[in-house]
Amino acid sequence: RPRQAWQFAHTVRWQRIAAKTRAEWRERGVPVPPIVIFSITHQCNLQCIGCYARSFRGPGEGEAPGGARGVTGGAAPGRAPGAPAASPAAVPGDGLSDAKLGSIVAEAHELGVSFFVIAGGEPFLRPEIVAIAERFPRVLFLVFTNGVLIDQAMVERLARLRNVILLISLEGTAVETDQRRGEGTYRRLAEVMGRLEKKRLFFGCSLTMTSDNYSTLLDDGYIGGLVDAGCRFFLFAEYTPIDEATAHWVLTDDQRERVAARMPEFKKRFAALFVAVPWDEEEVGGCLSAGRGFVHINASGDVEPCPFAPYSDTNLADASLAEALRSPFLTGLRAMPDLSADSGGGCALWKNREAVESLLSDVG
Repeated sequence: RPRQAWQFAHTVRWQRIAAKTRAEWRERGVPVPPIVIFSITHQCNLQCIGCYARSFRGPGEGEAPGGARGVTGGAAPGRAPGAPAASPAAVPGDGLSDAKLGSIVAEAHELGVSFFVIAGGEPFLRPEIVAIAERFPRVLFLVFTNGVLIDQAMVERLARLRNVILLISLEGTAVETDQRRGEGTYRRLAEVMGRLEKKRLFFGCSLTMTSDNYSTLLDDGYIGGLVDAGCRFFLFAEYTPIDEATAHWVLTDDQRERVAARMPEFKKRFAALFVAVPWDEEEVGGCLSAGRGFVHINASGDVEPCPFAPYSDTNLADASLAEALRSPFLTGLRAMPDLSADSGGGCALWKNREAVESLLSDVG
């Protein structure tokens, strides 16, 4: 597809320019990662079983009064001890106004961040993010979405934005997806993927691997069906437990080894991109959180090591992103050998959560 090839060529060039900018900031003592994961809202229109974002807040807290249809939940995750309050320029249920979202992206761009992973909640409950992507055509926006809010009008708008890539969340077959995400979800997502393919948009699927759906997601027929539907990017993410009650969903060591073996096979067989987390992290030195490769900003403005580790000592209502990247907490995490050296599979932050909490307590 020549138009996509043109965009990818320009993207490579812009990524190289951003890398030089980050190197300059590192020389000045600011460790800027290439990627920022930005959970722009706590709100969501679905109630998925085992949702990590929902688990970090009390049920029903902070609901937007008269908010988006079908939205439930919405409070900020439990703030770490000593963390500042949310910005007063808030929207219902979240702590960051549309203007603040844009200013954060603008500052990150100036620092050399070239890749935003947009998450939530459901990002398309904050449609301002599309306008922000229009303002920064040299920044890639990879949007994790449950997909059900993507109508034809949104598809038409995205067709004019080649720096936005949708990553639609699936759990496997229609039965597996609907069981976790709600009846009829898979059918609606099939319709959305049909619209995207008709417009010849590059999009991907996010596949969270658990001990239950592991066999489905590694099946050639299943992956081939998604490729036929237009998917050209697959992100396999190992399920990270949110509490002890979901720990049994974690893959076994044998299953992890099978995933590692299947990725090269998929890459040879299918004309698509394949990324597996945390397997691909191990090739670049282990956990990439806390600014080694990325940081996370939640919808209240807290700067955290990872979406699965809701701990922070800095909020962007009171500090610049450059200051947050040098915070005592993130600096301490980057120096923890158990994170950078962990190669046993699974989430290093989760496995070392007592040390992470202890460090946060120590820094204040």
